[in-house]
Amino acid sequence: MILYHGSNVEIDKIDLSKSRPFKDFGKAFYLSDNEQQAWERAYAAITMWGGTPSVTAFDFDISAMSSDELKVLSFDSYSEPWADFIFANRDRHKPPFQHEYDIVYGPIANDKVGEQVTLFKGGYITKDRFIEKLKHMRGITFQYAFCTELAISKLKKI
Repeated sequence: MILYHGSNVEIDKIDLSKSRPFKDFGKAFYLSDNEQQAWERAYAAITMWGGTPSVTAFDFDISAMSSDELKVLSFDSYSEPWADFIFANRDRHKPPFQHEYDIVYGPIANDKVGEQVTLFKGGYITKDRFIEKLKHMRGITFQYAFCTELAISKLKKI
């Protein structure tokens, strides 16, 4: 399977230390199987940090996700467990959430996650409303978060 990473720079070598915490699935290297989505991410990155939009493609043997070698957490839809995981990773009022997974796969949360976390934590919205508000505005789109060096070792730059 081909996975794509959109950025403001071309990726020659993946460096997890450059990944930021407080993202949907934590500090990780994020990819999509949708090239258009990766280009959208690349253009969003240049508006924030400058640079040149770039999409880097990687080959990934998807069977690795069902092997015993990797610890994988998978969310097939927007759900309460998905929202709880997003909430734990996005909560900037606590130290970055640590989890044990090599790869996390699931829907992308919308761009206003911080606002929704604040409303939920403050008791202004219910968990059901929180989940509804986190849904990506253009429909369900998925992401792969490669969280460990072991997971990164399974990616081959094309």
